[in-house]
Amino acid sequence: MSAVAVMLIAMGIADTVRRLTRIMWVPAVVTPVVVLACAALSALWRLGDLPLLAIAAAAGIGWVVLCARAERTGEHQGAPLAVFGIALGLLILLSGWGSDIGGLVERWASWVDIPGFGGVSPNRLMMVVGVVLLQFVTGNQLVRLVLSSVGAVKPEGQPQASDRLKGGRLLGPMERTLILGLGLAGQLAAATAVIAAKSIIRFPEINAQKARDNGSIGIDDVTEYFLVGSFASWIIALGGLALAQ
Repeated sequence: MSAVAVMLIAMGIADTVRRLTRIMWVPAVVTPVVVLACAALSALWRLGDLPLLAIAAAAGIGWVVLCARAERTGEHQGAPLAVFGIALGLLILLSGWGSDIGGLVERWASWVDIPGFGGVSPNRLMMVVGVVLLQFVTGNQLVRLVLSSVGAVKPEGQPQASDRLKGGRLLGPMERTLILGLGLAGQLAAATAVIAAKSIIRFPEINAQKARDNGSIGIDDVTEYFLVGSFASWIIALGGLALAQ
């Protein structure tokens, strides 16, 4: 599963770079550079690692390019989702070819003394880094693509359901990270409490939309946006938890 971790790290860093610059080729170049850097630091240079790293790099480049196109045109949201899902599934199916994490990462993992990480294998440590990065910009991108694919996000310039639910782009990563952290700590019951608390807290805000006018955005649009976005966000967090475990 080392190649999966490398792909998630590369996508997470490339997505962050894409939010910091408007130059399209920069994140596309960052992706293979990060893959090569992770491979060098983890000693993933055996024969079986090379095709997996190639898949990770190609999927990362396709991801950032297709995400940028989907945002620009408002169409073809399924293409980056397909690239992400197919690449993830393929790397998991072919994970037997990959070697264990070694090199500097292995030595650092045995040397560092971080509370809660004592005795954690380098493979799991690398995966945790990847799924943590997944919860931030990449997670928001995945949620937005899902919302766009079902029509819950309108084309740019039109009133959005998100206009009535403030803070989603900030609360989403915080919520996913909290669920992931609680799950890794073995507190799944507390993670479900977070999910329930969000629904309870948001309900009065959603219910209040009945008494407001927001152009073409009605209560059904806001409810669909909240439910689809929340379930997509929770799946990302729990999927990341399954990979990290």
